[in-house]
Amino acid sequence: NTGMGFENAFVNLPITQGTQLKTHDNGRAEIDFEDGSTLRYVLKLSDAPFSALTNLWADTSAPSDKIYAVQTNTKVIQRCILMTTEPGDLILDPTCGSGTSAYVAEQWGRRWITIDTSRVPLALSRQRLLTSTFPWYSLRDDFRGPSSGFKYERSINKRGENVGGVVPYISKGSIASNESEKQILIVDSPETVTNVVRISGPFCFEALIPTPMDLEGEASNLDATEYGAFVDRMLEVLRRSPVLHLPGNRMVTFKQVRPPAKTLSLSAEAIQMNGEEKPVALVFGPENGAISEKLVFEAGKEAAGKRYAHLYVLGFAIQPHARELVEKADQVLGIPATYVQATPDLMMGDLLKNLRSSEIFSVCGLPEIELLPVKGEADRFQVKLLGLDVFDPTTLETDHRQGKDVPCWLLDTDYNGLCFHVCQAFFPRTEAWESIKKALRGEYQDSVWEHLAGDTSAPFYAGDQRQIAVKVIDDRGNELMVVKALGVAK
Repeated sequence: NTGMGFENAFVNLPITQGTQLKTHDNGRAEIDFEDGSTLRYVLKLSDAPFSALTNLWADTSAPSDKIYAVQTNTKVIQRCILMTTEPGDLILDPTCGSGTSAYVAEQWGRRWITIDTSRVPLALSRQRLLTSTFPWYSLRDDFRGPSSGFKYERSINKRGENVGGVVPYISKGSIASNESEKQILIVDSPETVTNVVRISGPFCFEALIPTPMDLEGEASNLDATEYGAFVDRMLEVLRRSPVLHLPGNRMVTFKQVRPPAKTLSLSAEAIQMNGEEKPVALVFGPENGAISEKLVFEAGKEAAGKRYAHLYVLGFAIQPHARELVEKADQVLGIPATYVQATPDLMMGDLLKNLRSSEIFSVCGLPEIELLPVKGEADRFQVKLLGLDVFDPTTLETDHRQGKDVPCWLLDTDYNGLCFHVCQAFFPRTEAWESIKKALRGEYQDSVWEHLAGDTSAPFYAGDQRQIAVKVIDDRGNELMVVKALGVAK
């Protein structure tokens, strides 16, 4: 076996008197001849139709369908998973990136958990899983699912080559002792049902900051010393990167960022540079929680009383009702306000030196939706995403983006106020559905794909909570959520 891939190569041995050539139906040939006291033979390469992987993987270059800066070739993850796990095992990847580990684990019947600190890779991974197709492998027990294992069978093609998931292994010992061939399992070649297209199974998306927190009051479990250190760190970041980024490559720039002289609820004050210089107030949400409605109310009331021109609410997450109060702060509190999304990477000090200023703070919009009752059906509704409203603090005007001009939006038809459960998912501004569309080969009409890339949900019945939540993921990976009640059943 030269290892060069020549299926019909033979070892070059001298043919002398007494040599006997033996051929077999499966294409294997043997030559026996006398050479002193040693028995020689010829081994055909097809006798061992596989080769062991060494520690040199020369076919694992960068993937051709790269969607993320540090995306790994699927061959690398596939080999690691197949060498170390069985179907039904659990795979953990604490550095999600483009979601290659989850993608490969999903293909090969493994359960998976993947983690990341940034919303962008998680959004990419979610879209990648929801819009991918996988082969359907035959299972040993359909009732038990992948944990029962895949079926492997031995098969031979027209050229007499072993191509199935079970191949023979012919050794010198088996020939010398006339033993039966050993059977080797090729774990990446299970039996495939060719007329079935498989998509991703159900999975959930969870975050570690689900609880709104107040900075004062009995419900607070926030340590004052820890929060003070967090505020000092945020102030330093703002001084180093005093720029807020708005859609359309617009910016808001601050100077003289500093703590207020006397305050009950505010975190900082600054001078806004765009246009006419004016003093503005800033309030930082908690480091490990979502901004509450009470925090926005108290900060807005104080900022209005001290005659600041604008209030900026900075945080890693915000409660839906708090976000609505920010949008209506001018009417309710007497001061215009803007919510600013801070990247979670700020909580990991080692990453700050690698962050660009455009990645730290960004102003994002609030989803605008319309609830549409289904005619003739009581308690049944549809949701239409009208778009995103983004407030420009420099002009005090609102920019509107159409619902079909967002990367992704998700719908929870029975939101309980704590956990967002994806019931319907849509990817308007993407061609990701094309792979599933081609795989199904016309099984569904074009209207189905237009719906999945549209701005209107499928009809649904009201749930026990009688409220819905819509979450929009913008170009920066920010998650923007709005909650709406369904009203009283008629």
